[in-house]
Amino acid sequence: MAGDQVAEEKKSSVKILTTTNVKPKKPLGKRECQLTTFDLPYLAFYYNQKLLIYKGGEADFEDIVEKLKDGLGLVLEDFHQLAGNLGKDEDGVFKVVYEDDMDGVVVLVAAAEELAVEDLTAEEGTTKFKELIPYYRVLNLEGLHRPLLAVQFTKLKNGLAMGCAFNHAILDGTSTWHFMSSWAEVCRGSISISVPPFHDRTKARNTRLKLNMSQPSDAPEHAMSAANGDVSAKVELPLREKVFKFSESAIDQIKSKANAYPSEGSKPFSTFQSLSTHVWHAVTRARQLKPEDYTVFTVFADCRKRVDPPMPESYFGNLIQAIFTVTAAGLLLGNPPEYGAAMIQKAIDMHDSKVIDARNKEWESNPKIFQFKDAGVNCVAVGSSPRFKVYDIDFGWGEPESVRSGSNNRFDGMVYLYPGKNGGRSIDVEITLEANAMERLEKDNEFLMEV
Repeated sequence: MAGDQVAEEKKSSVKILTTTNVKPKKPLGKRECQLTTFDLPYLAFYYNQKLLIYKGGEADFEDIVEKLKDGLGLVLEDFHQLAGNLGKDEDGVFKVVYEDDMDGVVVLVAAAEELAVEDLTAEEGTTKFKELIPYYRVLNLEGLHRPLLAVQFTKLKNGLAMGCAFNHAILDGTSTWHFMSSWAEVCRGSISISVPPFHDRTKARNTRLKLNMSQPSDAPEHAMSAANGDVSAKVELPLREKVFKFSESAIDQIKSKANAYPSEGSKPFSTFQSLSTHVWHAVTRARQLKPEDYTVFTVFADCRKRVDPPMPESYFGNLIQAIFTVTAAGLLLGNPPEYGAAMIQKAIDMHDSKVIDARNKEWESNPKIFQFKDAGVNCVAVGSSPRFKVYDIDFGWGEPESVRSGSNNRFDGMVYLYPGKNGGRSIDVEITLEANAMERLEKDNEFLMEV
């Protein structure tokens, strides 16, 4: 653990130099849009944190920061909701409000010149990220009186860290990376963004729903703590986070293994379905569950093309739903990978517009703010996607060395998928697990694809 102590000392040397606000370059007047059934359940999640680490640029750090702020002001003309606040109308319906006299996005400029890019690209942990990304353990509900986006640029010994905290009640991963790629586009010199955001959320769901939440204390108790979701647990088991990097050839092997014995009339399992069952099996082994213990696989699926009528890819907001699959640990591990893959495939295929509509109606009749534990017992819950082109986020001085999720919204079994830095079909699997289970996972050669 000596390395962790060194990292702790280094990360504590982050110094905030300035705090400013950035607003859209031109006046836009008043804009508002109600939150929909797809947005509201996330009010008691924490801000969604992303960290992009770049090599170089430290010599021109001040100039780069000004360029980034300038580009941010331009891109906020299109993504004005990120410069606003949460609000409520006279009926108590949550909405996103932007007005020209609002503060806009908060931008922190910091220095950690003892910290090198290499210190941050290690595969283990997120502790050292906590001072590099704003809004650690800040609930989305606080967007009523805080900016909906906070950004921190930190000068490193040999590079720059960009930490972003997005209010998850107003956007999902697809919208997050749409914004980031658009921001990078204008910083590279484009006079306008190639794909403007689609802002009319009511086209996806036009239901006005009153929620009696106004203060962070109104959120479920667990969301006020760093617990992994079980508020009844007296002892919080320590968690660990780690990135497991799967090369293109490893992914191909995982996929061919899942598809080795196709059943008649079935369609092949996708890369996602094959990798998901691979991770689900390995985590279940690492947890040493009893055969009769249930385990849940959860994926937060993009519904833009599933709703009727379909929404454009550029739809700005949350348009995701959790899809659940459950089985007994003994059944999962006692069967070949196609057993788990088939359950995941079936659950995803069945999640059509009728199922989405029924789920929305059920939620609207009895609104329930999501809790981490809602992902399910002994869960493996997958967020983010290897389809997000996170390594294309080039602001003009090269692609990132590493892209990671921050410390918020993590619990035992949370998995984030990112494309591998090397491109192709390589995938990085970022897993949070109880420490003892993680230790077993690290030694599981079947999972690691090592002979």
